[in-house]
Amino acid sequence: MEIFKGIDLNDSFVLNWSHENDHLSFELEASIWPESEHYTAPKKDEHTCYRKATLEFVGVKNISGLKSKESVQSTTDPDGSIDYGSIDDLKELDGSFLVIGDFGSVTIQGGQLRFEIHT
Repeated sequence: MEIFKGIDLNDSFVLNWSHENDHLSFELEASIWPESEHYTAPKKDEHTCYRKATLEFVGVKNISGLKSKESVQSTTDPDGSIDYGSIDDLKELDGSFLVIGDFGSVTIQGGQLRFEIHT
């Protein structure tokens, strides 16, 4: 998908997710590469640029397969930050999306995909 040009979701970290009514969002530490307009030089201890981002699905009709945070094993990094793995796969299907990660194999029917890098 063009929206993810220069973004490596497999190397991005899921920090949080929430599902409320017709809205599902994932807070990420996104892995950004030089092909992206959002790329900046990596910090000293990073192999690429990482920035906070939000992946969201709005106006969805149905969501299935999403696990609760309590049922997903988190990882604590040396700096004390917590993450829940990465996004292993994201596919746009006919009228739906499939997002796979430690948070589940999530089918999202209807709605729009949005992706925003935070400055």
